[in-house]
Amino acid sequence: MQLIDSHAHVYLPQFQDDLPEVIDRARQAGVAAVFMPNIDHTSIESMLSVADRYPGYCLPMMGLHPCSVKQDFEQELYRVEEWLQKGDFVAVGEIGTDLYWDKTYWPKQQEALRIQLDLALAHELPFVIHCRESIDETIDLVRPYAGRLKGVFHCFTGTLHQAQQIVDMGFKLGIGGVATFKNGGLEPVLEAIALDNLLLETDSPYLAPVPFRGKRNEPAYITEVCTKVATVKAIQPQEVARITSENALQLFKYQLHA
Repeated sequence: MQLIDSHAHVYLPQFQDDLPEVIDRARQAGVAAVFMPNIDHTSIESMLSVADRYPGYCLPMMGLHPCSVKQDFEQELYRVEEWLQKGDFVAVGEIGTDLYWDKTYWPKQQEALRIQLDLALAHELPFVIHCRESIDETIDLVRPYAGRLKGVFHCFTGTLHQAQQIVDMGFKLGIGGVATFKNGGLEPVLEAIALDNLLLETDSPYLAPVPFRGKRNEPAYITEVCTKVATVKAIQPQEVARITSENALQLFKYQLHA
């Protein structure tokens, strides 16, 4: 069974002591590639170091996370643009909006998102969207790009109505550990939305699925997410793995190395 972890921050300090073991466990679990979204300028060096260490397996993106959008966000975006011009990245991400932690920079978050969506257009790359407590607002911000860009709303935790709007625009939903939570609320979405519209992710080291909830998440645990989706849809996990992996590889325009 081949799986793709479409969203994992395996370059963060939580993995500095045992990354080789983490990658070994991921391979043993059937994870064929791990896609790594950037956070801000402080994370680029470690992310690219992991990409160099595991070429063709840990694939980097470039973007500015909304929680890193502060007063100096223009300077951050100059760096993003410079890296996109000289680097080899699979997506513009992690970008988006966040009204959970801090609403101070909400206007700047919106501006940063639009600028980065334009960068995705210019570089012909898909986007990876973060939208915590801001799904409706982000749908409105992204709507003008429907039909012009491909992308995924990562760590989707919204309603079926919101999910339907996203897939109707041609974008994917990233399904992670929340799907396994008792009160995660994603079963109606998983029941109704076709597998063709879903990617699997861990968001490591965050949001570990049951039975690892509360612990550090890692790519190997994506098997729990796969099993949950299969259970809700009453199909085999192998089918979930096959279709969601194809979705991820198509979205990121990536071919697995032999």
